[in-house]
Amino acid sequence: MAAPSLELDGRAAIVTGAGQGVGRGIALALAAAGARVMLHGRTAAKVEAVRDEIVDAGGTAATAAGDVATAGDVQRCIDTTVEAFGTVDILVNNAISQPLGPLLDIDDEVFEYGFDSGPLATLRFMRGCHPHLVDGGSVVNIGSGVALQPAFPGFGCYAAVKTAIGSLSRAAATEWGPVGIRVNMLLPLALTPAMAGFLEVHPEAMEGILGQIPLGRLGDSQADVGTAAVFLCSPAAAYITGATLTVDGGQDYVR
Repeated sequence: MAAPSLELDGRAAIVTGAGQGVGRGIALALAAAGARVMLHGRTAAKVEAVRDEIVDAGGTAATAAGDVATAGDVQRCIDTTVEAFGTVDILVNNAISQPLGPLLDIDDEVFEYGFDSGPLATLRFMRGCHPHLVDGGSVVNIGSGVALQPAFPGFGCYAAVKTAIGSLSRAAATEWGPVGIRVNMLLPLALTPAMAGFLEVHPEAMEGILGQIPLGRLGDSQADVGTAAVFLCSPAAAYITGATLTVDGGQDYVR
């Protein structure tokens, strides 16, 4: 019996927050595995640059600029994907605004936007894509290790919104499994532009960060996180749903 394939063979994918960092890495990996990718992000120039990377490498991609916190932009992205590719087979909810800071300092508006761009946007995308995902579709929602460690200073509100996404993911896996939709979570740790910017300002933090990672390095958004997303969306993961996969060098569960 042949091993299940990791190829995505023309499947139509939406990746939110695809203009940089983890979203870009996942989009590049999905395209390299054969998916046709709709790149969603707030900054048109960024998603267009990623589209050009994919096309230059021989892949297929299109863009739909917009704000995931706006219901109309969410539906417009789904409609654009169906118009361009005929359906939606894969949904990756990656985009979110991070409400960072001590609990006493977080403004209501910042916290609310974290929920609007995180759990609410995730739910809107999942509901809007549901009719297209039936009978073999896959959803990958991007969580965070901070949801496992909400006492980490300054990350309590961010942990709250990521925890909500986890709850929605497990509920969707349970409710939608009978119609053939798989829903899983990825908890990544990668050297993103945001992480690089932080380390540029605080180079002394690198030793402490690496000391928390048993494998001793920061992940790569495409080679590490993107490859894991490809696996979860592929036939090789056909019997996996409701799972949370940490792609963090062992930071959250091993140390």
